[in-house]
Amino acid sequence: MTQWFLSYGGERIGPLDHAEAVRRATANPDGFAWREGFAQWVPIRQVGELAAPAVPPPVPAGRRADEIDYRIVGSEMQFVEVELDPGESAVAEAGAMMYKSPAVTMQTIFGDGSSAGGTLLDKLVGAGKRVLTGESLFMTVFTHTGQGKGHVAFAAPFPGNILPLHLSDHGGRLICQKDSFLCAAKGVSIGIFFQRKILTGLFGGEGFIMEKLEGDGLVFVHAGGTVVERQLAPGETLHVDTGCVVAFEATVDFDIQQVGGIKSILFGGEGVFFAVLRGPGRVWLQSLPFSRLAGRMLAAAPQRHGSREEGSILGPLGGLLDGDNRF
Repeated sequence: MTQWFLSYGGERIGPLDHAEAVRRATANPDGFAWREGFAQWVPIRQVGELAAPAVPPPVPAGRRADEIDYRIVGSEMQFVEVELDPGESAVAEAGAMMYKSPAVTMQTIFGDGSSAGGTLLDKLVGAGKRVLTGESLFMTVFTHTGQGKGHVAFAAPFPGNILPLHLSDHGGRLICQKDSFLCAAKGVSIGIFFQRKILTGLFGGEGFIMEKLEGDGLVFVHAGGTVVERQLAPGETLHVDTGCVVAFEATVDFDIQQVGGIKSILFGGEGVFFAVLRGPGRVWLQSLPFSRLAGRMLAAAPQRHGSREEGSILGPLGGLLDGDNRF
């Protein structure tokens, strides 16, 4: 269960369960909040998870996405449990499901399902967009066909945090790295975002194509390690390692810049380029990109002469002496 801590005028309150944290934050939002996974204390007004308006906001005209409830479980290896009313649906990447209620049915579809009821060409175009981002041609729709409440859970693929984001709070559009999408309310469009500048596309870390999430529903994005949210003022610039960019609002300008001179490129260890994010808008950053984690694991693999010979001045002979005798 997620435990929250609140701070008002230097006085800390907690640990609190989620319901109590929401109640206190709603009663007094002029403070700061922290939970495991936050890099620092964040103003309560900027923490979407603690927002609980007394009067539900009006439903925008032309709403397409289903409204779903959820809870996020865990700290380092999280999963999200989505609660569905009869007839409601959630869409997820193939293979992301952890468990579900018997009354929740599964259906494999082309694309993201946002063009349900459209022509065959619409569905093929939606599926084609996913192929361009390197994702599977198919997605899975989970629909509650019974009575009462139904539940379906989706697990994160590697250590990190799951971010619940309401697209209606971000102008109806978010740009994210292509591997970060986990699941969403049915009706959210999961498309492609082309980098306008060829240099950014070639060396921007995520390639020429990123994912574009559009609509007014709830989406869940997964990020590695600790996640930090930054609000960039108009013209404010942030330099970030290209792999650490999780998502950003459509108002944020994304470009790349060379790290520096030849010495920095060869010996700096930070790559040749870094991302330049320029406000206004919000950005989400991760401390542990999967590419970095995979690179360390590959470097330590026995076939790469990594961990098997580390820790011994005798090298391979040390492996024989300390019992590491696998070949």
